[in-house]
Amino acid sequence: MPTISQALEIALRHHQAGRLAAASLIYRQILAAEPDHTEALHLLGVIAQQEGRPEEAIAHIERAIGLKDNQASYHNNLGEAYRAVRNIPAAIACYQRALQLGPDSAEPHNNLGNALQEQGRLAEAIACYQRALQLDPNFAGAHNNLGNALQEQGRLAEAIACYQRALQLRPDYVEAHNNLGNVWERQGRPDEAVACYQRALQRKPDFAEALNNLGNALRHQGQIAESIDCYQRAVQLKPDYAMAHNNLGSSWKELGDLERALACYRRALECDPGLAAVHSNLVYSLHFCPGYNAQALYEAHRDWSRQHAEPLRRFVLPHDNSRLPQRRLRVGYVSPDFRAHAVGLFLLPLLEAHDHRQFEIFCYSGVVWPDDLTGRLRASADVWREIVGRSDEQAAELIRRDQIDVLVDLTMHLADNRLLLFARKPAPVQVTYLAYCGTTGLETMDYRLTDPYLDPPGGDEPFYAEQSIRLPESYWCYRPVEPAPAVSGLPALRSGQVTFGCLNNFCKASAATLAAWRCLLEALPESRLILHAHPGRHRDRVRDLLTGPGGGPDRVQFVPRLPTADYFRIYDEIDLALDPFPYGGGTTTCDALWMGVPVVSLAGETAVGRGGLSILSNVGLAELVARDCEQYVQIAAELAGDLPRLARLRATLRQRMQDSPLMDAPRFARHIEAAYRGMWQRWCGE
Repeated sequence: MPTISQALEIALRHHQAGRLAAASLIYRQILAAEPDHTEALHLLGVIAQQEGRPEEAIAHIERAIGLKDNQASYHNNLGEAYRAVRNIPAAIACYQRALQLGPDSAEPHNNLGNALQEQGRLAEAIACYQRALQLDPNFAGAHNNLGNALQEQGRLAEAIACYQRALQLRPDYVEAHNNLGNVWERQGRPDEAVACYQRALQRKPDFAEALNNLGNALRHQGQIAESIDCYQRAVQLKPDYAMAHNNLGSSWKELGDLERALACYRRALECDPGLAAVHSNLVYSLHFCPGYNAQALYEAHRDWSRQHAEPLRRFVLPHDNSRLPQRRLRVGYVSPDFRAHAVGLFLLPLLEAHDHRQFEIFCYSGVVWPDDLTGRLRASADVWREIVGRSDEQAAELIRRDQIDVLVDLTMHLADNRLLLFARKPAPVQVTYLAYCGTTGLETMDYRLTDPYLDPPGGDEPFYAEQSIRLPESYWCYRPVEPAPAVSGLPALRSGQVTFGCLNNFCKASAATLAAWRCLLEALPESRLILHAHPGRHRDRVRDLLTGPGGGPDRVQFVPRLPTADYFRIYDEIDLALDPFPYGGGTTTCDALWMGVPVVSLAGETAVGRGGLSILSNVGLAELVARDCEQYVQIAAELAGDLPRLARLRATLRQRMQDSPLMDAPRFARHIEAAYRGMWQRWCGE
């Protein structure tokens, strides 16, 4: 019979070779003979952790520590078990105790960094990884983890260097290949990202995370069908993979399949109910569904707030801002989209026209990869703060220290929103604007900006968590891209047929919209239609739906996502634009009008369905707004039959835009500033 020390040596050889069952059996035999054998207890706990039983691991290792408290490895491994059950404070305490006992061990420094990073304490995490690498420069895992923390801070070039060093040390390190792909993706280099994910999958074909990320890269390249294949494989491998279900939903949404998209978002939330960003995707997508009226949308947004935002109310503190009604106000704008994005483009004329004598403008930027427009926006602000890599708590504290008086959300439930920052109420007055005209659902969001067309007085007031402040004319201030393409002649006069067009995101093409377009094409059999849609089989489905099987492939044509200049040139082929519903266009409607293309719209039941009413009313073309589907088809058909009128509109629309409130930035800025001043004065009087 082997001695206990010999048995332990045999068990260790099994353990190190990955024969966990054999090692576990021997550890238990040792404990049967010597119940207080601390190393057998500790290593039995390590096996439990390796096999996915962290609660059992905690019980074994804590018992070992109770018998022998001075072993750094015990505390380090107990920390790993606590981290597996999401008890991060306990894990941190364990790593710190391990470092008291063994300060020159790299592994506890690395593990402490992981725990701190999970708490959003990135600077402390980075210091831990750097200390681990001082102790062990060839610690590939610490290079990888340091790269993750730097990437989260937006320090992408440094992150790339870390991943590349990890791969020099371990060329088969699939997690580092995957993470390097994430950085390339964030830098807008999808080809490099795809190559990294594929290398990871060559080494580990069942790597669900790499499949998910490959799907993201393909989706961003417009390869939607291919992205769906990746996500579906990921959830087959890992059925509870919430983010893969979420991303699958986003791909279905891009193809206009809202029913499948909503089902995926809901499945993701079943897997992880705490994912506020996924829940945001769900409630935002409801705006595209004809079955959701203002009441239903409001209830869905309040559910989001109750689950994610209201638990943070305990962090709301009194504000000590000076209550002088007429003093210069500090206005803070928060957005990840201070870049070549619809939000950035609409915001630029406002920022440039602000009265900086009366308003000190702060921008809190979540832009990961800035561009030329970022620089122009930054130049128009008095103070620019980067909040990439800052947690909501840290960003809220920064805003509070800046003594912001009026804090403006520009994202609502769109990607990378910071609504949970606003849930902490870092400023006395909080307002949402510009992303889209709806509700955040937040009790801590005091106001929402709108206009008399998006929200006619006496309409949907009960269905917003915020108080509505109507700008007197327009919700938008438009400035076209530079240099602006010239307006072409009427295409129908060249081609002999009228061409309709809709260059909105295809997810807005609801079943009701497609049915109306089919009626229009049937009424005008010589007409054709140009749509924006990603390549894929769904194009054939839509073409058949609009014209019938074999109804003429040339009648419905599709264009993919295009560079800006090419996108504007498509309007040279379009005589009349068709606004989708129930979620109409904003940016796209303005672009069409700027290119001389009139837009037929339908005033919907919700604010996002009345964007066309607002824009067309502001350029004096309210007669192009229908009350129902039948009138929508009638207006479009009658206008398509009046080529002289279409030609006159095409020749005059750009000037109409320039003369309208839509492009009078100083006037618009005064309206916005009056709204901010009124909000502030109400707070001062409380």
